[in-house]
Amino acid sequence: MSITLPQLPFAKDALAPHISANTLDFHHGKHHNLYVTNVNNMIEGTDLAGASLEDIVKKTAGDASKAGLFNNAAQVWNHTFFWNSMKPGGGGAPTGAIASRIETDFGGYDKFAEAFKTAGMTQFGSGWAWLVEKGGKLEIMKTPNAELPLALGIKPLLTCDVWEHAYYLDYQNRRADFLAAFLAHLVNWDFANANL
Repeated sequence: MSITLPQLPFAKDALAPHISANTLDFHHGKHHNLYVTNVNNMIEGTDLAGASLEDIVKKTAGDASKAGLFNNAAQVWNHTFFWNSMKPGGGGAPTGAIASRIETDFGGYDKFAEAFKTAGMTQFGSGWAWLVEKGGKLEIMKTPNAELPLALGIKPLLTCDVWEHAYYLDYQNRRADFLAAFLAHLVNWDFANANL
């Protein structure tokens, strides 16, 4: 089975003005698509050729000889998860089960939002900010490059991509503004609740 580029779960212009169709053209159509192409080229003719994306990520994590495959496969997984972490008209305070968990584990939405923004801002260079469930408790973590909670046995609930290609066309060097817009206008709390 080959790895395929998933369709965006919304129209390309549906996240504007917070994320433009132009950004999604490059981010989904070029960056995400290239990772998919690379994975398929790397697994062709190997024992991973029929594996699921998740299995490829788990089987290559921590193996220096397969770092290239891990990085590309993890980025396919991360980006797919990122698209689903957003929706048109999303953002703001959560609803559902995750709302009470955020209240309990972070002391309220405002404290969660501040911690999430801090994780995204303090991830030096490229990487990801995550809301995860670890040991029955919600936590925020950040990962560099293509690293992801899945490879560490931690359950991801939502993520924000803080690689420059995620926001540079719309926000230039203003990562803080991008993170604020993500939380205020884009987070898909339904997706986070489903993952919980």
